[in-house]
Amino acid sequence: MFSFFKNKNTDQNKKKPSYESIKTALEKSADYKQAFYQNQFTGVKFSLHFFTTLIDGKIIQEDVLPSLLSKDFNDLEDLKTLVPIVDIQVSDDESVIEQKLLNGYTMLTMDKSHRKFAFIATKNEMGRKVSQPEVEFSVVGPKEAFVESLSDNLNLLRKRIPVKEFTVEEVTVGTITHTRIALLYLDGLADEANVNTVRQRLKDVDFDQVMDSSFIEQLISDNSLSPFPQLLDSERPDRVASVLVEGKIAILVDGSPHALIGPTTLVEFFNAYEDYFLNFIVASFFRLVRVFAVSFSILITPLYVAALTYHYELIPKDLMATLVTSRQEIPLPPILEALFLELTIELLREAGARLPTKVGQTIGIVGGIVIGTASVEAGLTSNVLLILVALAALASFTTPVYRMGNTIRILRFPFLLFAQLWGLLGIVFCFCFLMGHLMRLTSLGRPFLEPLYPPRLKDLKDALIRFPFYKQSNRPGFLRTKKSVRFSPREGKKKLDIDE
Repeated sequence: MFSFFKNKNTDQNKKKPSYESIKTALEKSADYKQAFYQNQFTGVKFSLHFFTTLIDGKIIQEDVLPSLLSKDFNDLEDLKTLVPIVDIQVSDDESVIEQKLLNGYTMLTMDKSHRKFAFIATKNEMGRKVSQPEVEFSVVGPKEAFVESLSDNLNLLRKRIPVKEFTVEEVTVGTITHTRIALLYLDGLADEANVNTVRQRLKDVDFDQVMDSSFIEQLISDNSLSPFPQLLDSERPDRVASVLVEGKIAILVDGSPHALIGPTTLVEFFNAYEDYFLNFIVASFFRLVRVFAVSFSILITPLYVAALTYHYELIPKDLMATLVTSRQEIPLPPILEALFLELTIELLREAGARLPTKVGQTIGIVGGIVIGTASVEAGLTSNVLLILVALAALASFTTPVYRMGNTIRILRFPFLLFAQLWGLLGIVFCFCFLMGHLMRLTSLGRPFLEPLYPPRLKDLKDALIRFPFYKQSNRPGFLRTKKSVRFSPREGKKKLDIDE
């Protein structure tokens, strides 16, 4: 596993900074302020130190100063009873000054107790309000999505899982950013081995910055050289709450609107959470459509190249006439023709994604029509391949998880090259390499291809097809949960009316 591990001797070799050195460094910033006051009754002199860009001035003016100036104030310990703020900490450890001030605390010092400090929580909470999901949008179901605030995200989960077993462990990662990371699981349900694995990997990470959950996904994945994501990311609190009840583990990163879920499987990346809001027959149909669409997206262009390069006999006679007519003026071989169109589609995707929303949509639609029509009329590509590439691009958009969609986009190119080298045999070779990689891949030490490999028939109830809820009486077996049974199968089938 590729990761950044902490040097055990690093913390021992560092000298703790003194109060004077910390104060000198902080005073270089224009937003660092010091204010000096004196109590009206006791005459005690004290000073407040804070960053104006991090604290809420109203809290200081309305809650802190009136209590300190007009009440009997003699010692730092009196703050806990005088000031109407819950989070007040008194410490003589000079090494925490920098951390507290940069996390929105106001430091209070007194002349007579120079080596003792009080820290008052005055952080200015600024952030985006809870809104609708943008990546995992669904027509039915809840309309709440995670935001960048860790506290708000935990609130969204706490109200959905109001039990004491819901455990939140917090870790700080990032030698410069000091990013707060929350490890979430249900105590007494989640497998201890899975929890210990995630906990240890998070503690062993030694990286200077962690700006988003995607950083953590790359740092703690089992195989960082694989193009497949090994942790499922989600912006929906209802989905995260659901997998926690299943016995999985979630990771929230302060500043990121996406949660990481593990251990996960390949099948889950093609299952939308909206499937659980629909009838199981409709949901199963949509899942099969997505699997077919992904297979079509990866294989259709390589099959076109292989058939026209090596295997003319596989093409039906009626279709052969159409292909000959469409390619009779094309100067490029099938592989260059396919690569030209595939790369054009990728350029349009990137241009549409990086430009502003309205401009991006216009570029994607108009650019596709203009370039596609012009390339056919210029004789660079055939109209048959243009249709196939457009359908393949459309099929790739059916993947519910964005990161897996990116992987599907990349997979077409090695299949294309193998198809050019050895035709259908090359496609089979590439498929074997892909399956071998997936069979070795794991998510937090659990098989990535489960329940297909190793085969577990019980877990197939919620894989490629979704069985009714009363059939899903057990939690997934590969999670090794402490409570594998959700409910009694007999009780799940009962549908008693009020008169029975």
